Amino acid sequence: MTKNQALFERAQQHIPGGVNSPVRAFRAVGGTPCFFERASGARMWDADGQAFIDYVGSWGPMVVGHSHPAVLQAVGEAVARGLSFGAPTAGEVEMADLLVALIPSMEMVRLTSSGTEATMSAIRLARGATGRDKIIKFAGCYHGASDSLLVKAGSGALTFGQPSSAGVPTCLAEQTLVLDYNSPQQLVDVFARMGDQIAAVIVEPVAGNMNLVAPDIAFLQTMREVCTQYGAVLIFDEVMTGFRVALGGAQALYGITPDLSTFGKVIGGGMPVGALGGRRDIMTLLAPLGPVYQAGTLSGNPVAVAAGLATLKLVQAPGFYQQLGATARQLTDGLSALARSHGVAFCAQQIGGMFGLYFRDRLPQTFDEVMTCDTDAFNRFFHGMLEAGIYLAPSAFEAGFVSAAHGADEIGATLAAADRVFAALR
Repeated sequence: MTKNQALFERAQQHIPGGVNSPVRAFRAVGGTPCFFERASGARMWDADGQAFIDYVGSWGPMVVGHSHPAVLQAVGEAVARGLSFGAPTAGEVEMADLLVALIPSMEMVRLTSSGTEATMSAIRLARGATGRDKIIKFAGCYHGASDSLLVKAGSGALTFGQPSSAGVPTCLAEQTLVLDYNSPQQLVDVFARMGDQIAAVIVEPVAGNMNLVAPDIAFLQTMREVCTQYGAVLIFDEVMTGFRVALGGAQALYGITPDLSTFGKVIGGGMPVGALGGRRDIMTLLAPLGPVYQAGTLSGNPVAVAAGLATLKLVQAPGFYQQLGATARQLTDGLSALARSHGVAFCAQQIGGMFGLYFRDRLPQTFDEVMTCDTDAFNRFFHGMLEAGIYLAPSAFEAGFVSAAHGADEIGATLAAADRVFAALR
């Protein structure tokens, strides 16, 4: 029995499913999850000592690579000063100033401890600002594990949502409308029908939780237009895209200004930090200034903020995002060419440092199209690559990530492995 197998058996005794976040369990792909012990640059090492080139990056935050010396130094200095104070620190102020400077729509910011907490708070704030209850989300978009957002589509395009998790009250799910991603006409129709009841629209401006799905610019523009027309709050969930697709996030990349935005992942540099921010008139409704309550004992934790600040300083280097995008493009172009050469139905794309791999002939534009991907082929590809020392997300429905630490050696080794795996898929 390997150390990974032994750890997984032990974990299942006292941890539900043996993991502390469901996708880690390998249920979608089968097999035993890897238990990792250390990471550096673009590589990680598991409990059995196997090295892997990592394309998960802790689900996005390791944009400068694992264990970057500047980040480790900042964390070490912060730890020496104290782990937590439960009181304001200068680092929180610096983080807020930096986010406002870098994100086009930001006028004020509230730090949280996670992306889930940030999106949950943004929804509450939007409801408090508008005095309305209903929200719109899109099929395939994930915004964290809060009750209002664990909702799937009903039986028709304009029906109320239904809980997608046990324990979510039906009465709460009924306040959430679930529309199709990249369908501007549905937005127009639903706002015409009940615009005066809708508090907010929340969206991943680049979807990354149903694999990577690029937005139609008309979809984002229509969203902005109807929210403005009907007085609803437009929330961009940039927990995954923020500082991943561009320095100013997806909103800078596509030229759309949301009312509120949520962030996480990169702004923590691998440690638990989230943030919500946006228009000053909305943000000042948060306690202690206003009536919308939001709090967190560890919000703005000084060690986590230090890691985030160090990371955000690194990503501002000239050419950082051009190189990150070029690396991701080299990967996706190379994989697509190899699949064609072996006659495998496959396509890939990248946006900034994010990428999507799809076992189908054309790039998907909607959740329904993503669901037509050949998951069996992906699972075989995943395990073939894993055996070759390439660590991809253990699900056909998750985006992947490159970091600044990925270079020619890592991409070359990945493509060489993929050549062998694609050949075996024929």
